[in-house]
Amino acid sequence: MSAVNLTAELVRLQTETAKFQHDFTDNVNSFFLCSMALIIFFMQCGFAFLEAGAVRSKNTTNILIKNLLDSLIVIIGYWAVGWAFAYGESANETVGLFVGHSQFFLAGYTDYSKFFFQYVFAATAATIVSGAVAERCEFACYVAYCLIISTIVYPFLAHWGWNEHGWMAQGITSGVINTKYDDFAGSGVIHLCGGAISLLAAWIMGPRIGRFPEDDEDESDEILGHSVPFAALGGFILMFGFLAFNGGSVGSLSNEGDGQIVALAMINTILSGAFAAITYLIVYFYQYGKWTLLLTLNACLSGMVASCAGCNKMETWGSVWVGVGAGLIYLALSRLVRKFKIDDPLDAFAVHAGGGFWGLMSASIIAKGGIVYALFDLITGADNSGDFIKASFAQLGWQMICALAIIVWSLVIMYPVFAVLKKIGKLRVPEEIEINGLDVFKHGELAYPLRAYGHGWHEFENAHGMKSNSTTVYIGKGDKKKVMRIHPEMSIEQMASVYDRSGRLAQPIQHKKSRTLFTTENERKRSQINFDEDRI
Repeated sequence: MSAVNLTAELVRLQTETAKFQHDFTDNVNSFFLCSMALIIFFMQCGFAFLEAGAVRSKNTTNILIKNLLDSLIVIIGYWAVGWAFAYGESANETVGLFVGHSQFFLAGYTDYSKFFFQYVFAATAATIVSGAVAERCEFACYVAYCLIISTIVYPFLAHWGWNEHGWMAQGITSGVINTKYDDFAGSGVIHLCGGAISLLAAWIMGPRIGRFPEDDEDESDEILGHSVPFAALGGFILMFGFLAFNGGSVGSLSNEGDGQIVALAMINTILSGAFAAITYLIVYFYQYGKWTLLLTLNACLSGMVASCAGCNKMETWGSVWVGVGAGLIYLALSRLVRKFKIDDPLDAFAVHAGGGFWGLMSASIIAKGGIVYALFDLITGADNSGDFIKASFAQLGWQMICALAIIVWSLVIMYPVFAVLKKIGKLRVPEEIEINGLDVFKHGELAYPLRAYGHGWHEFENAHGMKSNSTTVYIGKGDKKKVMRIHPEMSIEQMASVYDRSGRLAQPIQHKKSRTLFTTENERKRSQINFDEDRI
């Protein structure tokens, strides 16, 4: 083989090898993004169970169908215009600072793994709000805010903060100051946005009937969810999903050190959640003497939300401060909301807005290159420590500006939407529907129909020799004739009354008679429950 032919063959082999390596890298990165996106998509199941457990049984079907439609509505809106606004190209540099305007309906775009990953982020932003308006939101209102968040609110914020041409991402450069929006996995763009809209929606919609006492009423009992196991399962699923939420935001596995960054992000995420949960649990026990499960789960999620901004570059010790801060902020905001009589059944504002804001701040304070490191250099007399201090505080200031922009943008867009829906009577369901439950009227599907319970074997008996009465129904003819006994059942209202009183036996019991579940003898007779009180 001649030297010319040998050289040509080597060039061909090098070209094919480079192409193979490029294809292999693309496939690995695409598989990584799709795998992480599938886990994040599973967080929709977590939201569904958490919210279903936190509402009353009469509204379970309603909250579940809303969580189902989250994923379906958002994918349509984000595919049609949301992606274009967030990551589409813009020929005009000034316009490009604020919004993209190409690749509508994914026209001309082929990096589908990145689109799918960004879609599940958009779905998360929309889902946050549903918990704040649970048990009283009109279906039309739900569809409207899902569409607008996925097509306008979130895509614009994603463009500002995560598109390299966005004004928040570009930041300010002047001398030693070089600020850029620092939000690795969405503490601000996703969670602060969703939390701010949640507060607005809950405030405009007003509290659920009976949630807070009127001026001339005694203090109302808290409206409790119907299933602690459901809520706990949802919380665990969300904890699992957050590991992919933050770890997957690395976006690739092909670059040197990517795997270690993924692992660091996941470790910081679970550590932040752990310290937030334990901090809240200790404070709550000190105040009330109880080890609360549901609120501890919420505090854990708040810590994970806070970790989103800086989990990729924070030392593991920094997670202690992120988690403790998130737990205390969640505690303060949750109580503040109740003080102002704003009904947020899932504490969506306290968890997502509180955790999201603290996450943005902590990324500039505790993470590498933040204020803590700058102060340490100043104390130890490191070179250029003064410039380092200026740059770190400038970055914190930029984070605050960006956080304010996220809040203002979210509220400015969504306030007219909620106001118009309220004006036309499509914001909140009528009182009668709210009192009796949304499941029957809106969906015709009870989550727990009484007629579906029981094994059925005791219901049919031979009809020979039996007398007809109002509690029997005959089936069949002749010798095969059987009778179905209609056993009296306790009504839902009676069951709820018994359960409510049994759950409020907080004082030490002195006498056997005081342990009965009923306040009067007539109530016990009406309930159709008979038992020997001396056995209690």
